Amino acid sequence: MIENVDIAVIGGSGLYKMVEIVDRVAHVIPTPFGHPSGDIIVGTLRGKRVAFLPRHGAGHIYSPTTVPYRANIYALKLLGVRYIIGVNACGSLREEYAPGHIVIPDQLLDYTNSRERSFFGEGLVAHVSVADPFCAELSEQLHKAVIRVGGTVHNGGTFVIEEGPRFATRAESRIFRQLGCSLIGMTTAPEAFLAREAEIAYATMAHVTDYDVWHTSEEPVTVEMVVTTMRRNIEIAQIAIASAIENLDAEARCSCHMALENAIMTEPSAIPQATLERLKPIVGRALQG
Repeated sequence: MIENVDIAVIGGSGLYKMVEIVDRVAHVIPTPFGHPSGDIIVGTLRGKRVAFLPRHGAGHIYSPTTVPYRANIYALKLLGVRYIIGVNACGSLREEYAPGHIVIPDQLLDYTNSRERSFFGEGLVAHVSVADPFCAELSEQLHKAVIRVGGTVHNGGTFVIEEGPRFATRAESRIFRQLGCSLIGMTTAPEAFLAREAEIAYATMAHVTDYDVWHTSEEPVTVEMVVTTMRRNIEIAQIAIASAIENLDAEARCSCHMALENAIMTEPSAIPQATLERLKPIVGRALQG
């Protein structure tokens, strides 16, 4: 029997290698959307059971485009997860958001073009509001946690998500700056949108690894640059996440947990049984209500 877990962390494998985590159990959870990126590791961190999912799989085998986002969120929903903390590497589009800093963004611009963005489609239609794509309450917890552990953190900013796996051109980087974007990355969309559809509160801790390519006084971004900065940041990420989880009321309710209220357009009697069975973990609460 799968245990019930309220909190999940999606990020690199280093996040669940914290010494503090005890009683680890690996869960293999198949879904109608395929297998998640990897085994979901559930362990006890500061008195709470927490699920850890490596976004790119063990050994980093999934590109940003091929990450099985729907399977990941669906599997966490099956575990009973109500809060997801995402951890992402990103480039900065603002001078004051320097490499090594952490940003808790409050907006998303989805510039991807080859990803499945929704659980809903033929047979069951829902229009979910993502005007504010990140959970404000969870974002505030992350912001406070980074301050508590001594990290340099910025609150707010628009996070543009490019398709990848290539990095941006200078023209793209400059245009994103002109559009008012603060950060550029590859993985937060559709992850945040799917979490909202699944009525899971979601926020992300974005780790600035470089100035992207708009900053001509800096070297163009490379994988080596990203990895080096992320390795330096992993300790602050670990202790900030632990602090946020310790202070999070996992039983609290916010609007994210009711995101499907009045969002489902399809008449229940018109939903094909196969579709209903496939999406029951996602829509069950809303249809019963």
